[in-house]
Amino acid sequence: MTSSPQGAGQDAISRASSRISGTSQPRSVARGQLFHSHTKGHGLAQHYENILVEQRGRVGLVTLNRPQALNALNKATMEEVVAATTAMDADPAVGAVVITGSEKAFAAGADIKEMSAKGYVEMYAADWFRGWESLTRLRIPVVAAVSGFALGGGCELAMMCDVIIAGDNAKFGQPEINLGVIPGMGGSQRLTRAVGKAKAMDMVLTGRMMDAAEAERAGLVSRVVPAASVVEEALKAAEVIASKSKPAAMLAKEAVNAAFELGLAQGVLFERRMFHSLFATEDQKEGMAAFSEKRQPEFNHR
Repeated sequence: MTSSPQGAGQDAISRASSRISGTSQPRSVARGQLFHSHTKGHGLAQHYENILVEQRGRVGLVTLNRPQALNALNKATMEEVVAATTAMDADPAVGAVVITGSEKAFAAGADIKEMSAKGYVEMYAADWFRGWESLTRLRIPVVAAVSGFALGGGCELAMMCDVIIAGDNAKFGQPEINLGVIPGMGGSQRLTRAVGKAKAMDMVLTGRMMDAAEAERAGLVSRVVPAASVVEEALKAAEVIASKSKPAAMLAKEAVNAAFELGLAQGVLFERRMFHSLFATEDQKEGMAAFSEKRQPEFNHR
């Protein structure tokens, strides 16, 4: 949850401007334009107010676009992110997704103005944040490209992704304690699983921020790159993932995630059954044939 980073200075945060990073020219892009599904060779363009959506080869790119609020995550923004990524997940032409923000802020937290005056009954009855975790149920891999602040809901959003590539200016934190609340989008649970109880307890109880170097050492992020190239590097990683067999990539993601829910013996058995199941795919035959013939495989994602 939460919005303003502790110790960074509220005035400095308010004055910060967002500059969206980019790399190669996308196949199609327009402000707020919904991803076009190619399942039937066409798609109706829908429009969003808070995100930019592009397709670059087999990679979908979602950019949070609320610069005036340092990409604070209000309900409308998260609903749009979920809708866009769900469309990508259903599209056979997409093998991976990248979610990013601006150079100054991936997302500085949830939108406090939207919830500050609400009471318990309203929050509980509306089941606030319900549906946001739909991102964790996407079957294709999701890469977070994090530059600047990823605080509260922003940190939680990054942790919902499968891979986090951080710019060297990234700062992560769960400072909800400073607002008299606790994380509400899974921060206490996913952060503990990522960095362990000691680090997570420290961050959740004090609200302190963790810089990119510490986040990499702690296991929160996959790799750290120069801030200016974080989107480019995330797209490269996503392109590599999307070039693999899509059924294999989806099952690989499922198998790794199962490690957090299953005991070791059950997890190994689950992995083995997933391994066996891939022998029903054309890609398995192509991949092993290509290895034997010392050539690159040409996967058809079936």
